[in-house]
Amino acid sequence: MKLSWIYLILCIIGCISCSTKNDDQNEENVSALLPDEIAEVRVVKLAYTDFYHELIANGNISAQNKADLKFEVTENIAAIYVKNGEKVRKGQKIAMLDQFKLQNSLLQTKDNLERAKLELQDVLIGQGYSVKDTANIPEDILQLAKVKSSYDQSLNQYELADFNFRNSVLYAPFDGVVANLFSKIHNYPDAGQPFCTIIDNSRPEVDFMILESELPYIKIGDRLEISPFSVNTYDVDGRVTEINPTVDKNGMVRVKASLNNSGNKLFDGMNVKIRLQRSLGKQLVIPKEALVLRTNKKVVFTLKGEKAQWVYVDTGLENSTSYVFTDGLKEGDLVIYEGNINLAHETPVKVKD
Repeated sequence: MKLSWIYLILCIIGCISCSTKNDDQNEENVSALLPDEIAEVRVVKLAYTDFYHELIANGNISAQNKADLKFEVTENIAAIYVKNGEKVRKGQKIAMLDQFKLQNSLLQTKDNLERAKLELQDVLIGQGYSVKDTANIPEDILQLAKVKSSYDQSLNQYELADFNFRNSVLYAPFDGVVANLFSKIHNYPDAGQPFCTIIDNSRPEVDFMILESELPYIKIGDRLEISPFSVNTYDVDGRVTEINPTVDKNGMVRVKASLNNSGNKLFDGMNVKIRLQRSLGKQLVIPKEALVLRTNKKVVFTLKGEKAQWVYVDTGLENSTSYVFTDGLKEGDLVIYEGNINLAHETPVKVKD
């Protein structure tokens, strides 16, 4: 019995010793994890600055001038003078069909027309009238003479042959670049498809959709910036030119803007990101980095002396860099916007140079 009591006492002593040792190790670990260092922060002084409300959207580029060129007749392609991506000037020759049959048809119809003119003259002379004085010929007699001589039919055939001959050569309707040219010489052009497309990329347009609720923040003439999806910076600017006065079934409104493409960075059909900015005047704003959440509430730390002060704030509008705050701060406050993630109320801090 005595041995049992002695064994129990020894066990208790051992447990107390282990507990003391673990407490010492925990204190050392806490000391290592939470060193006695003052947090370094950066601050900004609140002042009234211009605030730009932003609308972010996706859109598509379209050329302001774009023309699909197509041959009006089907003949063998005799020559192609350009290639895809090549710049062309207004009136420059693009391609030409084989003109032998077309020219021959033009000459035949021209000869038939001359014959019809002589026949018309004979019919009118037989009625006692002169072809040179058609103003004095009664309308019914003149019309009958044209029918007998087949003049109108010959004239229509000649005009059609002349039209086909003149349109056997394609010309650029304006300055631009060639696109969608896939035909080859010595082949017939596809009658169901345009031969090629001429695109003027100097003044492209962008179409995009905005929410119905965003209509109050956009108007004709507002400035915007765009960037292709492959680029991270907004470097092409433009102005809103059209706002379609219709809301679709999804609550969206179509907007169009003209762009400056001086660097020829944009292509027809390109998908782009759009950032539209509109000035709302002078506002007190805070950087987005300055706002943190504590127990699901918006908090900003300000600098008072050498300590961080915890302040609850309410925010209003925002853009990609800042918030407009409506309550909690005032002009002249020093707001901490860097090094504020792990701060607590009245934490000692020092400002970085």
